[in-house]
Amino acid sequence: MKIRLLHISITVVFLTLYNSCKKETSINSTNGLRKNPSKITYAKGFDIQYFTTYKKLIIKKPYPDASKNLEFILSLSPSVIEGTSSLKTIQVPVKNIVVTSTTHIPMLELLGEEKSLVGFQDTNYISSEKTRKRIDSGLVRELGNEAAMNTEVLFELQPDVVIGFAMNSVNKTYNLIEKYGIPVIINGDWLEETPLGRAEWIKFFGVLFDKEKEADSLFRKIEQEYLAAIIIAKKARNKPSILSGAIMRNDIWSLPAGESFVAQFLEDANVNYLWKDSKGKGSLQLSFESVLDKAQKADYWIAPGYFSSKAQLIENNPHYKNFAAFKTNNIYTASTKKGATGGIIYYELGPTRPDLILKDLIKITNPTILPNYKLSFFEQMK
Repeated sequence: MKIRLLHISITVVFLTLYNSCKKETSINSTNGLRKNPSKITYAKGFDIQYFTTYKKLIIKKPYPDASKNLEFILSLSPSVIEGTSSLKTIQVPVKNIVVTSTTHIPMLELLGEEKSLVGFQDTNYISSEKTRKRIDSGLVRELGNEAAMNTEVLFELQPDVVIGFAMNSVNKTYNLIEKYGIPVIINGDWLEETPLGRAEWIKFFGVLFDKEKEADSLFRKIEQEYLAAIIIAKKARNKPSILSGAIMRNDIWSLPAGESFVAQFLEDANVNYLWKDSKGKGSLQLSFESVLDKAQKADYWIAPGYFSSKAQLIENNPHYKNFAAFKTNNIYTASTKKGATGGIIYYELGPTRPDLILKDLIKITNPTILPNYKLSFFEQMK
């Protein structure tokens, strides 16, 4: 599903700008690049470079195992910029946009740009009340599912840009969209390995809407809340043991590996995640017996897969009742809080608000240190 663009090295761009008879006038630099580039602190998958009359958006990891960057010129002017003809140019601020992940919706709304959204794949997944009103009013068009985007409707909408999602470099639909002159940018926020890294992609949308200051301010508040929550969590005297995941298929239990962003949440919440020392940044695939042996006495069971009730757990596997957390009703799930059409709020808003996820985990495991906080995403499983 990935779109591959020609990678132009920074050195070549600099030389082209320098030798062009219409080269950009520099600001504090002899080759056109400002000395105050973007302040991307946690995210590893994108960067922004600022030149005197344009910006360059660099997607460093658009999909797993990507070997090349995707680069775009963002210009406030529709005119062609000398020395950048080999890169795709997008005029900013973007006015109309199509996105393909619910995780993008909160970022648009926080920036006050929800009205720019004109199309989305499978709108039933969207939970936000604000955007649902626009969908119900016909202001956001349905574009089908991920595997079969309705390109006829997309071409009618003529968005300034499509923000795509991809697992690899091959995507015939995105190639067709670009052939019709609509730029496609692959958003790799889901590949970030830290909670704040994912949230920092609000700056990606900030540069598209020429709202970098607003995006920086919004992220800074989220960052401050997250870091403050870590300090609060360290005050806890109790460090309960944590089990996570469940059997998803073929009797294999999937749970977060010790180097995953989920494990980072649990580390920051100052709890004892029983697989914290395991290797890997994705999921571990374990047998039920090995999980029961290690976590039968775990104090809490957090995020038990897609299950939303204890009855569902028992129906799937009656041996779940052997876990202490099942017996003490200390199972917490995020799958019960949904939008009007069934979308799970955690999956939509959570990546943008890691501070709320972290506070949820602290409240669940050490409620006395956040006495006035109410859970945002998780609920006790019944």
